[in-house]
Amino acid sequence: MPVRTLRRRGRSIAAAVGAVLVCAVAALSPTGASAQTAPAAQAAGTATETSRLDAVLSAGTLRVGTTGDYKPFTYLNPQTQKFEGMDIDLAEAMGKALGVKVEFVKTTWGTLLPDLLADKYDIAVGGVSVTLERQKKALFSDALMRDGKTPITRCENKDRFQTVADIDKPGVRLIVNPGGTNEKFARAHIHTAQIEVHPDNVTIFDQIVAGKADLMITDAVETRLQQKLHPELCAVHPDKPFDFSEKAFLLPRDIVLKLWIDQWLHRAVATGEYQAVFDRWLK
Repeated sequence: MPVRTLRRRGRSIAAAVGAVLVCAVAALSPTGASAQTAPAAQAAGTATETSRLDAVLSAGTLRVGTTGDYKPFTYLNPQTQKFEGMDIDLAEAMGKALGVKVEFVKTTWGTLLPDLLADKYDIAVGGVSVTLERQKKALFSDALMRDGKTPITRCENKDRFQTVADIDKPGVRLIVNPGGTNEKFARAHIHTAQIEVHPDNVTIFDQIVAGKADLMITDAVETRLQQKLHPELCAVHPDKPFDFSEKAFLLPRDIVLKLWIDQWLHRAVATGEYQAVFDRWLK
């Protein structure tokens, strides 16, 4: 799985710096000085004061929403009742860099965005797919990795489900977890095969092993992991998924927080910190 090196970060920082320089030049000019009225100055001050980053630093806590049901990114261990996974490790490292504690908040795929908008947490992590629908109401960090939807099925059926057309036939039982991009992909592309919604994304693969479903269409990175955890299952062409997607952190509409997180991700990649976490969970 190729690791995304977050090249967009440089463009975001450059744009922000350019905006600051333009404001500085305007303020120094005679017309700029008169244009900088008290209300405008107060508005700028208010925007800074209400930054989510400032709020996190003031509270001393970074609240992180996560579903806990999507290995290898996020998993709520029933024995320890603690979250673990790649994105959990990254969130902990982010909190350490901020100098605050990290508080994980349980959510679901169906309520991931509404809970963020309701201020139940500051960011959401755990294999979150970047979508234009989510982008309408929130922001994303720079991408963590590239991915896409692909099938996973019992190994004896691997050649049977190579294309969407192969899957969308009478008698085929496609299983999905509710509320996320897996169900959305299935509803958009599957019209003839039976779609069964299984409420638990942890035990959903056991349904395929037991023969209660024929296959699941999910992110290629998950199919690679699940075929290791379930030798009876095989990922179907995970190197050539049906579509294109990326994984990132889901953020509120706060450019100050986004710029800090993007800079932290850039440094984590440059220093090898990100690769070490990636290797721990995906190799």
